Amino acid sequence: MSSPVHGVTNESVTRSLGDSGSMSLTEGFTEGADGTRIHWSAIGEGSPTLVCNDGIGCDGFAWKYLVRDFAHRHRIVRWHYRGHGRSGIPTDRARIGFDDICSDLQAVLHATRTSNGIFLGHSMGVQVALEYHRRHPEDVAGLVLICGSYGLPLDTFHDSKALKTIFPSFFNAAERWPAAMSLLWRLASGGELAYQLATHLEVNGKLVHREDFTPYFTHLSGMDPRLFLGMLKNASEHTAWDHLPDIRVPTLIVAGTHDTFTPYWLSEQLHDRIPGSEMLTVPGGTHVALIEQPELIALRLEKWLSPLRAARALKSA
Repeated sequence: MSSPVHGVTNESVTRSLGDSGSMSLTEGFTEGADGTRIHWSAIGEGSPTLVCNDGIGCDGFAWKYLVRDFAHRHRIVRWHYRGHGRSGIPTDRARIGFDDICSDLQAVLHATRTSNGIFLGHSMGVQVALEYHRRHPEDVAGLVLICGSYGLPLDTFHDSKALKTIFPSFFNAAERWPAAMSLLWRLASGGELAYQLATHLEVNGKLVHREDFTPYFTHLSGMDPRLFLGMLKNASEHTAWDHLPDIRVPTLIVAGTHDTFTPYWLSEQLHDRIPGSEMLTVPGGTHVALIEQPELIALRLEKWLSPLRAARALKSA
């Protein structure tokens, strides 16, 4: 584990968590190696701890039902990437690569006194979980890889390289005309049109609930597009493909058959390349299967977690 992190502050509040009653939600901030403030929260009780890693542009919306279904049996740690949610924007905007993200995650684990947890990743969070395991396998007891890939996401978006081709134009425009791009960004990502396009073209509008999905657009529209695009650029150049055969912890892969962001076959590749991995196919599931079909995912995740929980209990007895 890393050395003590300076500047950590904690505060406890109690909230009602659906039918599970009142639970203590602890929130705080830690600091990245460059001093960037990183927000984290922890809720629930039980071992092993579930460590949730978001997709790019997200501040936790995808984990709503996971908290509902598992906080009564597991401690759940969530955190915001730099420039996301309640975390700070780095002074040096170039500090948004996987070196920085993994260092921030290690600081979060230290601040929350988390060791040997189960790392869950959604979308880009899959790359984060895999890269962190490459660097610090001793911290990772298992992996749950949800609707994501091992890397190079712009190469496979919608099974096409079209976005990779036009991406440099967006990136350069954001750097050259930041004020204009910020205005366009807010208009394009924060309005009703964005929601309607997403629910008609990218996600299953018949399964997703507005109150579960709109927080994503609210958060995304408030982000600095330069930071978002810069982080996406780093993700588009990163791959953990070479590391997959070296993974020796229990791994569950969750894939939606209708995921256009990270097509289903990418999860099949993960499954084929990670020794002993298991896979859940979500029929009709899209990139946000976590909030489309949470009951199916919860049932499979509980089945996967049960023997790990039992082994942990036996070891501590």
